[in-house]
Amino acid sequence: MRRLFATLLLAAAVALPAFAAPSDLKPLEADYTARYMGMEGAGHISLAPSGGQWTYTLRISSSLATLSQSTTFDEKDGHWRPLSGTDAAAVLIKKSNKNAQYDWAKGEATWSGDVKPDRAGPVKLQPGDLDAMLLNLAIARDVNAGKPLHYRMVDDGRAKDLTYTVVGKEAINIGGKSKQATKVSRTDGRRETVLWIVDGLPVPARILQRKDGADEIDLQIKSMP
Repeated sequence: MRRLFATLLLAAAVALPAFAAPSDLKPLEADYTARYMGMEGAGHISLAPSGGQWTYTLRISSSLATLSQSTTFDEKDGHWRPLSGTDAAAVLIKKSNKNAQYDWAKGEATWSGDVKPDRAGPVKLQPGDLDAMLLNLAIARDVNAGKPLHYRMVDDGRAKDLTYTVVGKEAINIGGKSKQATKVSRTDGRRETVLWIVDGLPVPARILQRKDGADEIDLQIKSMP
């Protein structure tokens, strides 16, 4: 599921300088409608401060599955840095739990829990590296600021260079009101991720992931926070 936010997540940000500091962020709670593998459900995103750190969390629940992802991050030398992350999923009777640790003193990331040995790490860290959840914050921030959408994501036991493309503008309904959104996308083999970013909204207004051309996960915000 971490791949959902290698886009995304799927996951929020503001129209700030190229590398906004967490002190410029504001606490946030936002509800989403959710569709997962054809089933209707509910999603919730939160962004909460704790000391000099922030925690960004996404939860999705439906009759088919319960999914939860969270990342804790701080700011160092103008960069957002992931510190730790959790990824839990329960789909029917199948459950999985993964944990990530980003040790910037050692300069490496490791993963534990339900992970394959070749995805446990360590992976060497570089300044500016993001995890999949924090990537979404950076995308929303950079779209609003008109910055290039090029990133290095360290997640799920590997490092990947990612580039998102602005594919146009599109109206999106939020709480009964039409808002203009910038639409960005990325295709990786059989998967496509599309995000709708609304100016002034610190999270993606909509996150859509497709696999083999079919919608897999679709989240849309209910109202402006």
